[in-house]
Amino acid sequence: MEALGDLLAPYSELIAKVAGTITTLQFLSGVVLMNDIRKKGSSDVYPVGPFLGGVVLTVLSLKLANVMNDAAMINTNLIGLVINFAFLFGFYYYASSESRGKIWKQAGYASVFLLVITAYANFEDPAKIEFRLGMLITAILVWLVGSPLLHLPKIIEKKSTEGMPFPIILAGNMVAASWMLYAISIKNTVMVLQNLLLLILGGIQLSMFAIYPNKPAAKETKDSKKNK
Repeated sequence: MEALGDLLAPYSELIAKVAGTITTLQFLSGVVLMNDIRKKGSSDVYPVGPFLGGVVLTVLSLKLANVMNDAAMINTNLIGLVINFAFLFGFYYYASSESRGKIWKQAGYASVFLLVITAYANFEDPAKIEFRLGMLITAILVWLVGSPLLHLPKIIEKKSTEGMPFPIILAGNMVAASWMLYAISIKNTVMVLQNLLLLILGGIQLSMFAIYPNKPAAKETKDSKKNK
């Protein structure tokens, strides 16, 4: 990695700008889901986790960027925080009264979690907190990116990737690849491992689209079964 890092080092600022642009576009990929929610007139059938997790992730990433004093990461995550808050507000707007109560409850848990982590980060040694915060962010990213893999048995059973958001998964892989290149250029091992893991998880999900169609396999009718 040292040799590749030396090779990419002169282009680190350019790589950061490209990575930031791709990440911003990936943040906006939630527009597709929000449009579906708008058409249905309700967000109750969707989990709030991706939007609330996006807010938590960008707040933690902002803290890490401040610790690292990385302007590219600060600017990207500021934009991401605004976008994720907008999506979360839209999700709440289309939620039923019962679902809104659940959203407030989850938002409360997320707020307490962020307060505890932020307070800890303010008092911990910056050299230690950079690694520990990076690992925490990695864990959250793995949860957000890897959670669709929990439905893998159902996908194999149905022989269909219906319900899996291909544009978001593809964009996530592009984001991970671009930030991994940036991490190599600045020789940040934690960021390299973080994005390599995300690439592996995303690659597994993309492989499902190559194996199975996006529509459910046609069910055999009773008549066709009788003729067999």
